[in-house]
Amino acid sequence: MHSNLITRSLQKMQDFWQNRPRQLNAKALQKVREQLQECARGAGGEVSARIRAGRLGESYLRLDPAGKHAFLRLIATEFGPDPARIAAAHTRYQESLGSPAQWEAEARLWSALRSPRARILTQFAALSTGVRFLIDLRVDLLHLLKEDPELVSLDHELEYLLTSWFDVGFLELRRITWQSPAMLLEKLIQYEAVHTIHSWSDLRNRLDSDRRCYGFFHPRMPDEPLIFVEVALTDHLVDNVQDLLNIDAPVFDTRSADTAIFYSISNTQEGLRGVSFGNFLLKRVIEDLQRDLPRLKRYSTLSPLPLLRRWAEKTPAVWQDAFLPAELEKIGVHAHIPATADAVLTLLAESDWQSDAPLARLLQAPLVRLAARYLLTAKAGEKQIYDPVGRFHLGNGARIERLNFLADTSKKGLAQSFGLMVNYLYTPDEIEGNVENLLQKGKVAATSAIRHAAMLPRT
Repeated sequence: MHSNLITRSLQKMQDFWQNRPRQLNAKALQKVREQLQECARGAGGEVSARIRAGRLGESYLRLDPAGKHAFLRLIATEFGPDPARIAAAHTRYQESLGSPAQWEAEARLWSALRSPRARILTQFAALSTGVRFLIDLRVDLLHLLKEDPELVSLDHELEYLLTSWFDVGFLELRRITWQSPAMLLEKLIQYEAVHTIHSWSDLRNRLDSDRRCYGFFHPRMPDEPLIFVEVALTDHLVDNVQDLLNIDAPVFDTRSADTAIFYSISNTQEGLRGVSFGNFLLKRVIEDLQRDLPRLKRYSTLSPLPLLRRWAEKTPAVWQDAFLPAELEKIGVHAHIPATADAVLTLLAESDWQSDAPLARLLQAPLVRLAARYLLTAKAGEKQIYDPVGRFHLGNGARIERLNFLADTSKKGLAQSFGLMVNYLYTPDEIEGNVENLLQKGKVAATSAIRHAAMLPRT
């Protein structure tokens, strides 16, 4: 009987989109409050807890946006830890320091800090689709944080729980191939966040014999990649994404491959924001490639510069410095515009400049110079690297190897970075030293060519 009730609740959760969204009036809100209180107390044992969690999940999924907001506020504001209990436990802990009672007092303090919210969320996780439910619930929560800061504590608590449940030790690395289930292949198309997959032919090209695609999977979500990386096997450092994505290009003979190019990494679950496993993915993939293809010697990325244009527009002094007077003069003459950096920025925004080969050649040096300065000097706050992709790869021990002009001439690539892309190179013997230099000295690992392009002194 209990099993049937749980099954029915789970089925309703899975089919929730077929139900009409409902409002959460005062009477319904009080009923939800009572159900949450029962969950927090753990009344009735494990089976009863699962039944309640299933019913609450069903109720939540059928609510309209305002009702979901009220539901989340209820958990956030009424099911936090007890301040009086925390204060008492903290006092006992302070009084017991240095005595045999210290460890018991510490345990009591830890217990006092654990809120009823955590018990409620853990009961959801016990359901077969509960982890998926909580990830989706956090998406709703993240969208509400700006307008309702009182939800922050609930978000932090849920992020902490998800981080522990999605520890890399629980994840499975799997290679995704053209023979993988169609449902999984459809999700690659849906979740690809760097270079849009336009067709099944496009996807097949990315899964051909000279390519590899790997994803991390969680046992509770076996058909849902949490993050995946696309790899091209080649014999050189690829300098543009057009060649990589060309579905008519011949298949490369992997027997000659000595280089692996990571050209797309996509996180698929917005609800897992803040849960980091991308660096472990790359390390595991490199290990897998080394085992299967021992001739590989270089591991590099072909990465976007997603915030380059935004940074340039927000930092006019750097934009001005990137263009030498002689360069501005030649660009102005060719394009019939004033010889100013501002005029060039307008030109880049409004014209099909990349199709004008002479103009593109005139723009190449200053734009590469701008991108080099961006990668080496742009900061978010005092220390954090501004570029999110650079922050990820440099933080994992890569070095900036090369900037590539007109490497991504798609509409998105031109809008984000004037078509520039960057190769980050992973050299196993240098990774630890690069990470240490970045953390201890703030030094970004880069080739002398990149430093020269930025017109910065060598260090």
